[in-house]
Amino acid sequence: MRWWKVLGLAGVVGVAATGAAVARAERRRRAYTPEEIRDRLHERHAEVVGRPSL
Repeated sequence: MRWWKVLGLAGVVGVAATGAAVARAERRRRAYTPEEIRDRLHERHAEVVGRPSL
């Protein structure tokens, strides 16, 4: 019975760690201003358009 408790605790810790990682990524994503997002999209578009087609 003890192994099941350890396994359950490991599962809970894994879920909590995943939630923390998702929350951190969300905060990082929301930290951009609309102007920064627009500039990044323009840069990415320029890179794609500048590539030779296959």
